[in-house]
This record gives sequence, structure tokens and C-alpha cells, in this order.
Amino acid sequence: MASTVELHQHRETRDPADVIALAATKVLRWTADTFFAGRYGHRAVVLETVAAVPGMVGATLQHLRALRRLHDDRGWVKELVDEAANERMHLMAFVEIARPNLLERALILVAQGVFFNVFFLLYLLSPRTAHRLVGYFEEEAVVSYTRFLHAIDAGRIENVAAPDVARRYWKMPADATLRDVVLAVRADEMKHRDANHAYADQLCHRWKGDVSASH
Repeated sequence: MASTVELHQHRETRDPADVIALAATKVLRWTADTFFAGRYGHRAVVLETVAAVPGMVGATLQHLRALRRLHDDRGWVKELVDEAANERMHLMAFVEIARPNLLERALILVAQGVFFNVFFLLYLLSPRTAHRLVGYFEEEAVVSYTRFLHAIDAGRIENVAAPDVARRYWKMPADATLRDVVLAVRADEMKHRDANHAYADQLCHRWKGDVSASH
């Protein structure tokens, strides 16, 4: 079980790029809250479709960067591909639970198409800001899944059986429930939060080192 400190961990902004990343996250958070309200399962379906994009974009561009510069990727490509695959499995689990309707499926197409192109461009221009943005996204994801758990515990959402895909992926027992799935997903999001903030910090330090070396 995650501690209160781990759940509420927040990376303070330190420069204008961080402020922009956090502001964009808050706007998207408000949009999701307005559109989905307490429909956490349907919210997860749409948002996890978007959440699986950054890892794949980052892996692709880090792979190409390593090829261009003829140096090792420091393990980032595999880690980012694993992150994207993990987010995709979140989606597969919640699709079985929430059963998105036609409007939500259309929203998925639009959201993924727009976000992929915007994030791809952002990563080209500033990988550090892109990872910071994802770090803030994951902070909000932890908040959302915590509220999801509270709704289940309060009886507002039925604690149905975990779908087979979730039980296989997280190696859950046969009697696992939706609550177990949400706990597992939240734990994953906490790891992605910490990893992406760490990526952003490393890129910041590397950039500062390059600037210092040039003088």
C-alpha cells in the first residue's frame, strides 16, 4: 500500500518550462473533470489511450537520436517502450470494465490524433519539457485513481470482478476485483510519474553541462 507521502508527491516548478507544463496539465485535468465527472472507468479508457502515446514517441525519438549521434541510449528506449506497453495494458483492462460507447470511441480517435502530433512536436523541440509534462500528467493520474478507489470503497461504483486480461497481466488471484486493478494501475502511474520527472531532471543537467562545456 502506498504511503500518503508517495501518493501526494509533487515536483515543484523551477523554471518557465515547468510552469507551462504544469499549466497545460491543469487545463487538461479541468477538461477531463468537466467531461467525465465521476465516471472514472470511462475517463480511464479515454485518458489511458492518450497516456500510452508519450512513451512510444519518446522511445522513437531517443532511438533515432542515438543512431544519429552514434552513442548508447542509456536504456531509455526500452524503458519508454515498456512504459507505453504498460499504459496500453491499463487501457485493455478498463475497456473490459467500462465498455466505451460510440461517442467515447470517437473522442479517443480525436484525442489520440491531436495529442500524438502535439507531443511529437514538443519532444522534438524540448524533450525535457515533454518528460516534465508527462510527470505532471502522472501526478494527476495518481489523484484520479485515488478518487476512483474512494468511490469504490464508498459504494458509489460497484466493485466488480477483475477482467481476465488484468488478472493475467498483474498475476492476480482468481477472486481479484476492480479495486485490485485500480490499486495496480495507480502503482504503475506512480512509477511513471517518478521516472518521467527523473528523465526531465537528467536532460536538464545534461543541457547545463553542454552549455558549460561550450564556454
